[in-house]
Amino acid sequence: MYRSLFPRDLFAELDRLQREVQQAFELSPSIRGLGRGGFPAINVGSTPASLEVYAFAPGLDPASIDVQIEKGVMTIAGERRSDLPGREAKATVHIDERFAGRFRRVVTLPDDIDPDAVQARYIDGVLHISLQRREAARPRRIDIQ
Repeated sequence: MYRSLFPRDLFAELDRLQREVQQAFELSPSIRGLGRGGFPAINVGSTPASLEVYAFAPGLDPASIDVQIEKGVMTIAGERRSDLPGREAKATVHIDERFAGRFRRVVTLPDDIDPDAVQARYIDGVLHISLQRREAARPRRIDIQ
């Protein structure tokens, strides 16, 4: 979609902004959650041995990301600083689509997760959190005699 930095039709630009704001607050009918998530975008999947969480947060310092597990809930929080010039520079910003500010994502964990067996790695802008399942909860084959 082509968008001019300096719109000629002010009312068309206001109409576009209103549509974007309405879309941001619309709820998706999907059971998988909102059509547009927050920051960082996350993917969650599971294996018989673990729960895998991927948070897509490019441009962050890994030390600025806080991951906590408490009472079956994992919280990913932090802050992304804006790269735009500050107000003291008296600069005009024409388009600002990159998220900046404090963020917090919460994932409810299944009961069989071992909170002491968690690994987190941040590589190329992707935070990968691997949460191991308790050994007693893992599926196993029973031999029949």
